[in-house]
Amino acid sequence: MSPTAWRTVELPTVVDPRGKLTFVESGVHVPFPIRRVYWISDVPSGAVRGAAAYRNLELLVIAVSGSFDAVLDDGRSPDVIRLDRSFRGLYLPPMTWHQFENFSTNGVCLVLASQPYAEADYILDRAEFRALKGES
Repeated sequence: MSPTAWRTVELPTVVDPRGKLTFVESGVHVPFPIRRVYWISDVPSGAVRGAAAYRNLELLVIAVSGSFDAVLDDGRSPDVIRLDRSFRGLYLPPMTWHQFENFSTNGVCLVLASQPYAEADYILDRAEFRALKGES
């Protein structure tokens, strides 16, 4: 996998009479070693999470319960992707502005990250992101 653009990733799911088991393997379903895992839950109606870009960090985002919208911008082609299937992840390469919104009541966003938390990697200002991407 080339980390050049966001894309959805179908995750393997094993189905039997007891239910479904979906899994992710580092370097197989995501193009990076998983170094941090976190999740977002109990998001109040109308709240927005994310609203950032990262200089070096790569992410795989999964709606493990419920649904939410991923609002994305790489400086060339903005998009909105609805995440509502626990077997579908969204790969986000570095320098992708993202925010998560429109969470369903039971929405849980699981995030697999390529690096531990590093405040210096965050771009929290949309104007700064656009300037770095060469936009006006």
